[in-house]
Amino acid sequence: MNKLSQSYRKLALYYCYVIVLNCRECNTVDQQDREKQRQHGRYAEPDEWVVRLEGGPEVASLLALRSGYAHVGPVLGFKDTYLWRAKDGFRYKKRGMPYAVNNLRSRAKILWADQQRSVRRTKRGYLDDLDPFSIEDFTPAAQPGRRKLSQRAFNDELWDQEWYLLDQGKTEAEAAQPRTIDLNVLPVYKLGVTGRGVRIAVLDDGLEYTHEDLRANYDPEISYDVTDRDEDPMPRYEEPANGHGTRCAGEIAMEADNRKCGVGVAFEASIGGIKMLDGIVNDRIEAEALGYRVDLVDIYTASWGPPDDGKSLDTPGRLASEALERGIREGRDGRGSIYVWASGNGGSKNDDCGCDGYVGSIYTIAIGSASQTGNFPWYGEMCPANLATTYSGGAFQDQMIATTDLKNSCTTSHTGTSASAPLAAGILALALQVNKNLTWRDVQHLVIYTSKHDPLKNNPGWFRNAAGLWFNPRFGFGLMDAHSLVLASSNWTSVSEKLICQVPAAVWAVREVSYGLPLRVQFEADGCAGVANEIHYLEHVQVETNVEYTLRGALQMHLTAPSGTRVQLLGTRQLDDSTDGFIKWKFMSVATWGEDPKGTWSLDVTDEAGPMNNTGIIRDSKLILHGTQDPPFYLIETLHDCNKVLDEGDKLNYVIEDESNLLDKSEFPKNHSVFDEIVRFLLS
Repeated sequence: MNKLSQSYRKLALYYCYVIVLNCRECNTVDQQDREKQRQHGRYAEPDEWVVRLEGGPEVASLLALRSGYAHVGPVLGFKDTYLWRAKDGFRYKKRGMPYAVNNLRSRAKILWADQQRSVRRTKRGYLDDLDPFSIEDFTPAAQPGRRKLSQRAFNDELWDQEWYLLDQGKTEAEAAQPRTIDLNVLPVYKLGVTGRGVRIAVLDDGLEYTHEDLRANYDPEISYDVTDRDEDPMPRYEEPANGHGTRCAGEIAMEADNRKCGVGVAFEASIGGIKMLDGIVNDRIEAEALGYRVDLVDIYTASWGPPDDGKSLDTPGRLASEALERGIREGRDGRGSIYVWASGNGGSKNDDCGCDGYVGSIYTIAIGSASQTGNFPWYGEMCPANLATTYSGGAFQDQMIATTDLKNSCTTSHTGTSASAPLAAGILALALQVNKNLTWRDVQHLVIYTSKHDPLKNNPGWFRNAAGLWFNPRFGFGLMDAHSLVLASSNWTSVSEKLICQVPAAVWAVREVSYGLPLRVQFEADGCAGVANEIHYLEHVQVETNVEYTLRGALQMHLTAPSGTRVQLLGTRQLDDSTDGFIKWKFMSVATWGEDPKGTWSLDVTDEAGPMNNTGIIRDSKLILHGTQDPPFYLIETLHDCNKVLDEGDKLNYVIEDESNLLDKSEFPKNHSVFDEIVRFLLS
């Protein structure tokens, strides 16, 4: 009887154990289902319209009601533009959608109405497969035989790993070499230039503004959550990848000498976070982010874009394009907002940054990456829209970027062009501190004239254009140099008015192109001679074209200038099997910067990849030239007095309000920049 009781007891305990396990599993399933539902709600595409109309918010609300929509409110930063959503989750079925569109657009007071559709946007930084490893496994600083060559300038725990700010990991043999692998920022700090007074907004997945290394520089006035339409940009911690924005912000504005994480490039700049990547992304969300507080923000930095998958083709929508144009027109009291953009991580998939309309915008500064060894990284993308380069991670043995991370932590594994763009934004903040009168075009000129090709010269692809500037589609005009940029900025004369000259194709007809049968489209340019917008010195060059083709990824396009400068506008993309072609697509190049546009331009379209039955047509093309009548004054001044460039450092003491220096003053080191080479070239 005793044994039987024990058996029943064991059986009962077993069943209880099974029930507990099942309940626990049920709870887990319920939690997973709730998470899926929550995620679905966050990423479900709403029936959302952006409407521009006359009459103000009262009329907008009334029209929305009559049209069957809820009036959410104004689109941030846009006049007479409003956001409407379907009531109670109601959505038109596809069959009824044309009626909905016509119903909205036919109302008298509505100027236009766009239904918002989600777009794919990816961050250009995370390499998740590296997370399980210790950073020491691929950090040269941890290798035996290396030594520190300089005094510890800051007490921050990761300062020794910020090799891109101070080259302090050379071996004894390397110490004798004059070339360094940093961005030359320490001489700028010696001048007391730290980014103070400059406001930078990171467009990303949020910003952990309570982080010990960021909170002192956090600026709530330039921060916002566009996704949830509130003023709190704190990241959503359920998704670990949402530390991307906090990482980018740390590179720029980590506080110095607080024994936490590292030192930001502009460690006294004000930093804001505009949260817009954590949920549905559409034209309205991008536009609100790009135009948020243009009256306050000096620099916007974006480390994201269309997927770097070797097949995507995407460009800013109607509102986002308008936001960029408004930013350069109205931002910084009319001097123009500065937009810094990561050029892309699709190199391993043969992607081409010419297929990214943000990188190819004339209003953005596209920044590529170089590894610690000065090489083009495996993820880098080539295109003639790249303006300049900063450092990032590269091969497995190369160090990456040190910065802040979620939950008040630090990381030494930030990488990709995501890490390069914020470094550029920080360097530009140093320049704006010494000269707030720089326009958005001045900044682009300064980047071009002061970037250096020498640290990257061992890479293929370098050539000198007809204006004497070194260029490489991998790196733009070279590696950014903070000291040279700040010195040049302190005594800069603004460039003259920007002019635009449009040139139609010489033969206006539908032209055929196919595998093995190349097509050449020519443009006869006189630079709009004899009229008000006559151009003598080029800045950006755009080719707008309409192409129909059976396999878009098989096409290549090259543009040859009258000077003979030839660049690849589009490379073959094996993964792009689209039949959509290019519809009014604008390819952009800065490779001919400073050249004379007059003469014959040639656009060569070829298919050397196949298959043999590929065929298509080019309907029309035009050349859009941007430039000036007068040469940049910077070049003229330096030709007259090129030996006094280094003396400009003395003038900074009168420019900086706070004369206290962070480090002891020392003699300014010599800077041999691209500009120096131009001067020697022109004087020879």
